[in-house]
Amino acid sequence: MMNRREFLSTASLALAATSQADEAKPISLGFSLYGMKTLSLADGVKACSQIGYGAVELAVMPGWPGEPKLLSADARKDLRTRLKDARLSLPAIMENCPLDGKDEFLDRLKAAAELGHSLSPDSPPVIETILGGKPDQWEAVRNAFAERLTKWAKLAEREKIIICVKAHRFGATNRPEHVRWLLDQVKSEHVKAVYDWSHFEQRDMKLADTLKELLPATRFVHVKDTVMEKGQAKFVLPGEGSTDYVA
Repeated sequence: MMNRREFLSTASLALAATSQADEAKPISLGFSLYGMKTLSLADGVKACSQIGYGAVELAVMPGWPGEPKLLSADARKDLRTRLKDARLSLPAIMENCPLDGKDEFLDRLKAAAELGHSLSPDSPPVIETILGGKPDQWEAVRNAFAERLTKWAKLAEREKIIICVKAHRFGATNRPEHVRWLLDQVKSEHVKAVYDWSHFEQRDMKLADTLKELLPATRFVHVKDTVMEKGQAKFVLPGEGSTDYVA
């Protein structure tokens, strides 16, 4: 028997092309601390390490233990050491910055970028976020979303990070082609896509089609499933839905 880390380090798994070179790197499996809001960062990191993950995603929204203003310089140094000692990489930071309100969230994105650089200076994490709105609003809000996303791109370039935007089944940007349209408008190497099949599952979409649409621009992948209960979509653990993971 081997744990997940040993399997990942020895098995020949799928390879993901890096955004800056032709050289390939192994894909790492991680857990989002979004799901550990009630734990301290120290306990969350310890739990993920004991389970055998290779990475964590840090949730930095207001109210989460990873909120930047809660982390002093000493706290950041301590967290960086804990991640290193636990052999956990930090590929992503989760923010939720909806574009359908008055706030452009530039200050929060800048704070997230600074936190990312302090925790992983050699390989800063991407900042991933949903974009808000309602499913029937896409045509009405897409131009405003593109305009604001262009401002995000300029900030991301200055801060030397990548912002990844995600389609959400309950948001205005809820289809792969919506994300592609926004990226085509912004035209920035600092704004890319999140791929999350759970937001397309149980809808009028095929896995292969969504992969073809988004993978060329994807820098981060969320893995979970969706089931329908009484006509409502419910997110569940991987393997509890109909996702064809072999495919």
